[in-house]
Amino acid sequence: MDLRSAFDPPVPTVVLAEGEFGRPGGKTANGVVSHSELFETRAVVDSTRAGRTVGEVLDHPGRSDVPVVSSVEEALSVAPETEALVVGVAPAGGDLPNAWKADIRDAIRAGCDVVSGLHVFLGEREEWRELADDAGVRLFDVRKPPEEDDLRVGDGRVDDADATVVLTLGTDCAVGKRTTTFELYRAAKEAGLDAGWVATGQTGIMVGAHRGVVVDRVPADFTAGVVEDLVCGVAEDHEVVFVEGQAALSHRAYSGVTLSLLHGANPDAVVLAHDPDRETRTHFDRFSVGSAAAEIDLIESLADTEVAAVSTWGDPDESDLGRPAANVYHEGGPERLLEAVREATDS
Repeated sequence: MDLRSAFDPPVPTVVLAEGEFGRPGGKTANGVVSHSELFETRAVVDSTRAGRTVGEVLDHPGRSDVPVVSSVEEALSVAPETEALVVGVAPAGGDLPNAWKADIRDAIRAGCDVVSGLHVFLGEREEWRELADDAGVRLFDVRKPPEEDDLRVGDGRVDDADATVVLTLGTDCAVGKRTTTFELYRAAKEAGLDAGWVATGQTGIMVGAHRGVVVDRVPADFTAGVVEDLVCGVAEDHEVVFVEGQAALSHRAYSGVTLSLLHGANPDAVVLAHDPDRETRTHFDRFSVGSAAAEIDLIESLADTEVAAVSTWGDPDESDLGRPAANVYHEGGPERLLEAVREATDS
């Protein structure tokens, strides 16, 4: 999916994050508010945080003027210029909560396009299609997989891409792969490089990746081919392509998608995201997290690439992995990672 081609950024936006803003369950909303190059947040809807500002909730000093309110109706009253509603939470159970329906209807009737990260697809439900058609607005279901006719197995065409490809992998889920990818992309742009990036999750698509897919909705046989197509598409217009990875090769639940991304992107270099203090896997307490050194060995043994740098949550000076390390939240951290990538790829 390419939301960039559907909108003229920056798009005045309200983000629906009911009950989860600033919490792990609201990571999509948090990411859109903090990083999106596409959607410019004018208000956030979360009745449990109403009365505060985005800056206070996310400790983001640059967003102290963006209010958190209790409803879309209130959001539209403080930001009448809003053109889009981003649904930034996917509730447990997958369905659309009844309590949210009035908010989404209010946004549509006010002329807002709806960009949804829900597991259910609004565009496939007659009531929402009719409401959107009557209001002359669009529904974007970012979790919707590619059409069957667009699915294929990987065939190596990415090898012919005329661009440097950099894949961000990790030692676990929720370890900073998307953030690292975006910060590398941003550092590259600031350094004057012609860079683009590929998202493999809904947050990255909403943040404004040049191409993207929610990869966990793609049938396993076709994951490498879909990623290959995305990389090739971005490589047509950019000299450097950063690709968001998922999970970890050593993860017993999700290693299949990680390997498909590694083979589909066929990167010139990898940046490994790692939390040195994490002992068990996110949401899988019975699974331990292996060492970063072991993950590096797996990556380099399964693809013709090298791990150029480590994006660490810890103190980079304490890393002993034999390659540059940096924390993207530290001043100069993304630039240090980018420098290591450029040295490894001669780009």
